[in-house]
Amino acid sequence: MKLLVTGVNGQLGHDVVNELKRRGHNAIGVDIEEMDITDDTCVWKVIHETAPEGVIHCAAWTAVDAAEDEENREKVMAINAGGTRSIALACKDLDIPMMYLSTDYVFDGQGNTPWEPDQKNYAPLNVYGESKLAGEQAVAELLSRFFIVRIAWVFGVNGNNFIKTMLKVGASHDTLTVVNDQIGTPTYTYDLARLLVDMMETKEYGYYHATNEGGYISWYEFACEIFRQAAALGHTCYDSEHLTVKPVTTEEYGISKAVRPFNSRLDKNKLTEHGFTPLPTWQDALQRYIQKIDFDKLV
Repeated sequence: MKLLVTGVNGQLGHDVVNELKRRGHNAIGVDIEEMDITDDTCVWKVIHETAPEGVIHCAAWTAVDAAEDEENREKVMAINAGGTRSIALACKDLDIPMMYLSTDYVFDGQGNTPWEPDQKNYAPLNVYGESKLAGEQAVAELLSRFFIVRIAWVFGVNGNNFIKTMLKVGASHDTLTVVNDQIGTPTYTYDLARLLVDMMETKEYGYYHATNEGGYISWYEFACEIFRQAAALGHTCYDSEHLTVKPVTTEEYGISKAVRPFNSRLDKNKLTEHGFTPLPTWQDALQRYIQKIDFDKLV
C-alpha cells in the first residue's frame, strides 16, 4: 500500500513512516519543505503527483500556549484547519481515505467521565482546540472514508515532550511542583503508529480514541513514575533522596496562556469493538521509551 504521511519530522509522523516501512508498505513522508499544507496549490500538486492510496495526516501546530498569541492565531487556523481541509479536498478528488490525528481538546475538559469517540458536544477551551475541531469538521464534511483519531499526552523519540522536560528540569532542581488535577493517559507514538497502520489496513472508518492503556493518571503521577523509572536505571539525581516532587492544583501552579482541560480521559472501547488491538500500558511504554533516551544530551 502506498501512503502519504504528513509531519514526518514530528514525533508521530516519524514513527508512522517507520512502521509502514517495517510492514513493507510504500511510505512517502513529507513535511513543510516538501508540502506546505497552508499552500492549497502545493497540497493539490504534491498529493496528485504522489497519487497515494491514502493519507495519514500527522502535521499540526501543537504549541498550545503560543497558539493564544494574537500574531499566531491566523497561522494556527491556517495549518490545523485550512491545511487539513486542503488535504481532505485532494483526498476527495482522488477518492482515497484520510486519517486525521486530533485531540481531546475539542471537548470542554470538564467532569470526570471519559469522552466517547462519537459524541458531538464539542466545546474547545482554547485556540488550539478550536483549530483541531475545525480540521475534524472539514474531514467529516468532505469525506465518507476517514479515520479521526483523538490522542492525548503524546511522547515520542523524535521531538520534545513532557518526559524530556521533566528529566531536564529534574536534573537541575531539588524540588518540583506538578499539577495533580488534570487527568488523562499518555500516548507513546511508537505504539500508536502500530495501531494507526492497523487501521489504515482496514475499512473500519470513523471516530476513535487512542492512548496507551494502564489507567487514568494526573501529570503529577506521571512525573513521579518518570523519575522512579529513571532512578531505577541508575540516574540517582531523580531518586527521592535528591528530588522532591510536590502536587499542586492548576490554580496554584499559575495561569498559562491557554486554558487546559481538567478531564482528558478518553474512552477507547471502540477500538476492541472494531477488532483493533489496544496499546500496551503507559507504564510499559514509558519503560521502553526511557531506555532510549540519551540522558547526557538532556542537560
